Amino acid sequence: MVAMTKCVKTLDVLFNDPSKTFYCSGDKVAGRIIVEVSQATRVSSMRVCGVGCAKVQYSKGKQRCRQETEYLKYEQVVLLDDQPIDADGSVILRPGNKYEYRFGFELPQEGQLVSSYKGKFGCVQYYVKASMERTGLPVLECKKTFEVEEPLDVCTPDLLSPTGGTKEKKVTCLFIPDGQVSLTAKIDRRGFCEGEDICINAKFENTCSRIVVPKAAIYAKHIYQADGRTKVFLKKLSSVRGNHVISGMCDAWQGKSIRVPKLKPSILGCDIIRVEYALMISVHIPGSEKLILELPLVIGTSGLGSRTNSMSSQDGSVSNASMSWVSLRMPSVPPTYCDLDTPLTPLLDDFDEDDSPVFITVPAFQFQPPPVYTEVEEGYNGNTQMLQVC
Repeated sequence: MVAMTKCVKTLDVLFNDPSKTFYCSGDKVAGRIIVEVSQATRVSSMRVCGVGCAKVQYSKGKQRCRQETEYLKYEQVVLLDDQPIDADGSVILRPGNKYEYRFGFELPQEGQLVSSYKGKFGCVQYYVKASMERTGLPVLECKKTFEVEEPLDVCTPDLLSPTGGTKEKKVTCLFIPDGQVSLTAKIDRRGFCEGEDICINAKFENTCSRIVVPKAAIYAKHIYQADGRTKVFLKKLSSVRGNHVISGMCDAWQGKSIRVPKLKPSILGCDIIRVEYALMISVHIPGSEKLILELPLVIGTSGLGSRTNSMSSQDGSVSNASMSWVSLRMPSVPPTYCDLDTPLTPLLDDFDEDDSPVFITVPAFQFQPPPVYTEVEEGYNGNTQMLQVC
C-alpha cells in the first residue's frame, strides 16, 4: 500500500487467494487493485505490470559488479466495471466509494521461470505493480511481491544413477614421505528431497603415521555472476563423522546415513545466480590439508515419494520407540536462501572445533525424566517372584 496523499487515501494490490504460498509456471496470478480517494480525482489510466527478474550486485575492490536477467514482463491496462468513461478514456473517482480494478495474467510455461531467491549479493524477485496515472499529477505506484517455486523432479535417469569417486593424498613430515591417506565413496543417486537420507558406502585407508578422522557434510554452494566475474560461497548444512583411523588401519562405512535438512530446492536454470548442493566426504589429517571428495547433489521439490511421506515413513517407527524421550529440537520452518548465506564460509577455510583425531564431542541430548513406577514385593515361597512394575 502506498503512503497517503492529499487526494488518494488507499492504493493497494490484493491477490484473490492470499493463502497461496507460491506460484508455479502456468499458474494464473489474479487479484484486484483497491482505490479510495479523499476528494474527486480524475484518473487517466490504471496499469498493472507483472515483473520477474534476477539481480546480482556486489563490489570487487573499487569495481562495482551489477547484472540483471528478466524472466517475466507483463503489462495490462485495467478498467473499472460499470463506471462511466470519458471520451479521453479517463474516469472520475469520488470520495466515499471503494473502487476495485481487477487483473489477471498467466505465468510463462515450464522452463521459462526461475524460483524466487534472496541472498546476500543477489535475488530473484516477482511482483505485481499498479500504476495510477493522473492528469497533471505524479504517477502513484503500489507493489506486491509473490513467490515462485519451479517444480524440480529428481526422478530422472541422470539423477537416479549412482555416483562416487576415489581420492588419495600423500603425506609428508618435514619433506620426508610419511605414507598416504585414501578414500573411496559412493552414493546410490544424486537427486534427493528434504527429509530423505543419503546412504554412504565408503572405505578409508591410512598408511601414514597420524590418526585421521573421516567426515561427511552437506554443503550449499551459492554462485553469483556479474560483469564476467564470479563470487562463490559455501555453507555447511549438516554433517556426520566416523571413528578415528589409526596408522596402518582401514575403516569402512556401510550405508552410513546423513539426512537432507529442510531447505530450498536447487536453482540451476538462472544465468547469473545458481544454488547447488554437494556431499563433501573428507578425511581430517593433523598437520596437513583435508582430503576431500565432492559428490554433487540436486535437491528437488518431488522425487521418490513426497517429502512429507518420506519424512513420516522414516520418522514414524523411530518416534514411538525413541523420539518420545529424546528432544532433537528440529526447526519447524524451512530456512530461506538468505539464512543459508549467513555466515558465509569458504570450504578450504572450514575448521571444526571437534576436529581432534582421537577425542570427539558427544551431542548433548535432553532426556525427559523416567516414568514414575512402584514395586510390589510378595513373600518368598521358594519360587521365583516377579516384581510388578506399573
